[in-house]
Amino acid sequence: MEHLLPAAPWLMAAAAIVSAAACVAAWRSVPWQGRQSALVMAAVMLLVAVGEGGPVLGLILGAVLLLSAMLGTMGVRGTPAAATCCHRALVSLVMAICSFESASTGQAAAVAGHGHGQGLSGLLSVVVVVGVISVVLWTVVAEWVIEPVHHGRTARLLTTESWAMAAGVAVMCLGF
Repeated sequence: MEHLLPAAPWLMAAAAIVSAAACVAAWRSVPWQGRQSALVMAAVMLLVAVGEGGPVLGLILGAVLLLSAMLGTMGVRGTPAAATCCHRALVSLVMAICSFESASTGQAAAVAGHGHGQGLSGLLSVVVVVGVISVVLWTVVAEWVIEPVHHGRTARLLTTESWAMAAGVAVMCLGF
């Protein structure tokens, strides 16, 4: 996986941009909570890919992702969009934990786990891995087991968004 290391932030950013674009393209089928969550994830991943951040930036980006995850589920209970909004919120939460982990290790990257096993990062690394596995399992189950809520173009866009988010967090976990 050595060759993925330099490209991992850009692969995560590309996945987040694809996810956000698909979410925005499915405009009316995605409530504002879901769109903001997808757009915030894309913006944060672009910031991570573009610049070298310190622990303070990791804390700030983690807090933004955490707030976005909370807003992403506000008021969607009982709606057809609830499951996809919760899926986006889980992805935001996993990315926030990665940001907090990097801040706890004092590494330059704003996301992902460098220096596993130092202080809090050992526990946070386990939480990140469990979160990534949960996101991927959720994506697989939603695609192959659960009856889709949307059909046609909207279903394809939301499937693209879901798989892009899963790919992004998998690259995040494996690439660092």
